[in-house]
Amino acid sequence: MSAPLDLSVVVPLYNEEESLPHLVEQLLAALRPSGERFELVLVNDGSSDRTAEVLERLSQDIPELVGVLLRKNYGQTAAMAAGFDVAQGEVIVSLDGDLQNDPADIPMLLAKLREGYDLVSGWRHQRQDAALQRKLPSKIANRLIGRVTGVRLHDYGCSLKAYRRDVLSDMRLYGELHRFLPALAFIEGARITEVKVNHRARQFGSSKYGIDRTFRVLMDLLTVWFMKRFLTRPMYVFGFGGLIAILLSLVASSYLLAVKLMGGDIANRPLLTLAVVLGLAGIQLFCFGLLGELQIRTYHESQDRPIYRIRETLRGGRDA
Repeated sequence: MSAPLDLSVVVPLYNEEESLPHLVEQLLAALRPSGERFELVLVNDGSSDRTAEVLERLSQDIPELVGVLLRKNYGQTAAMAAGFDVAQGEVIVSLDGDLQNDPADIPMLLAKLREGYDLVSGWRHQRQDAALQRKLPSKIANRLIGRVTGVRLHDYGCSLKAYRRDVLSDMRLYGELHRFLPALAFIEGARITEVKVNHRARQFGSSKYGIDRTFRVLMDLLTVWFMKRFLTRPMYVFGFGGLIAILLSLVASSYLLAVKLMGGDIANRPLLTLAVVLGLAGIQLFCFGLLGELQIRTYHESQDRPIYRIRETLRGGRDA
């Protein structure tokens, strides 16, 4: 039986036939001298160019390389999730396949991780991208994500990150959630930090991101916010809103009843419509809360998933 691996490097690839050989060469140059037992998990996300052919050729000559070929283009989050599932290392490092992340920074991330952190995120402090199209929206997004999630990082969009395996094993990725991995890890109780990393100008091809990414990120941000606040207690958000709506409906209805008893006409008053709508909305929200509680119990119990995470157990002065 072979010894367990220290490190898995996961790289999602989409139309990177030109950059792929250079990327593998740089990864090997950075990791082979380190003495780490490592593997390179390269995931071809349904590329339409020759990426799959290049990956197959490289895998025949490089023993550390593990090629994963997806059936079609699922997106970066799915490609990363596939790589995480295949990876066997105790530590997992992710980075982009376009050569903008520098593989030479990986040993620095590993050293920082081994200071006692569960996740180390890269910070492209001298980002080599267009200021208006990429850097400005990224700065705004980083501040918004930090404020909403409570995990304040300078650069959520940097794919170069190092994780302990047990942190990733507790998470399931959907949508565009790969960029929210620090926030998801924080929900699981992870210790998180960031380090400045090198960022290089794109050498081959063009960016795969468009303006539509902004809207996907906003939707996923709302998902992460809900998970952070109400993952184990959805009744708190839906039930509270429902109770407020029902109380406002009762107040408005009581006022209208008093007006009616005094001989006033309430049939044409907008307040009557508002009272009915608030009452119905309140009942619906309360029912959503109850259904959410049932769904959350199914979510946790069907996966035998506890609502807590234990970092370590101490018995008699020993780590258990």
